[in-house]
Amino acid sequence: MIFPDLRDNVNESLNKNPGTNLPQLKTVSLTLEAKSPQEILTWAIENYSPSLTMATAFGAEGCVLIDMLSKLDPSGKSVRLFNLETGYQFPETLALRERIQDKYNLTVEFISSKETVPEMEARLGGPIYNSNPTECCRLRKLVPLTDAVVGYKAWISAIRRDQTASRATADIVEWDNKFGLVKVNPLANWTKRLVWEYIFANDVPYNPLHDQGFPSIGCFPCTRAAGQEGDDRSGRWAGTQKTECGLHTK
Repeated sequence: MIFPDLRDNVNESLNKNPGTNLPQLKTVSLTLEAKSPQEILTWAIENYSPSLTMATAFGAEGCVLIDMLSKLDPSGKSVRLFNLETGYQFPETLALRERIQDKYNLTVEFISSKETVPEMEARLGGPIYNSNPTECCRLRKLVPLTDAVVGYKAWISAIRRDQTASRATADIVEWDNKFGLVKVNPLANWTKRLVWEYIFANDVPYNPLHDQGFPSIGCFPCTRAAGQEGDDRSGRWAGTQKTECGLHTK
């Protein structure tokens, strides 16, 4: 067990009043700062499984974490994996889900809005991904994720600090006030190079759109190829100032 001296104190504190234990979480996060993603995942499993979940959009980072988790727990029972199926995902993304499930013999559950895309567009008079992308993200992503994590104590994300300014302050372990549970960021201090080195060294399946100039892949109406220019979020909501769907903004 990793850091057994921290486990009982942190868990007891979190169970009493989870939203006010930032000092305890900060202590854990600082302790994990120099650990590998595998060690951080092990800590998360030991402390929170079976109340541990992970949302993945099958980005390169998410695929890396799934590969790591499969090696830490081949049974696939330690962490519930799910994908926010917005109804607007690329066919390549949906096909990657099948490849991931087949390779690792696990299930990545689809979580969707209670309202289908046709129902939403009929109610709102058509698509809103251009006219109001923030509301579209709220309806197709934030609300479904809020429902999906009910009853869980912690969730794993694949964000890296060097992706955007809003992610630069992410801790390894932190309290997610938006969703009301602990958030674990095993790749927070990794770089893009480390991610791709891991992918190639471990034969991790990844989205072929990355090879076509898509650094980040979201919904097809709002994602464009960006080539080698810009940062890791280039091509998302192209032509606007928007760079986040809202899942990882504080």
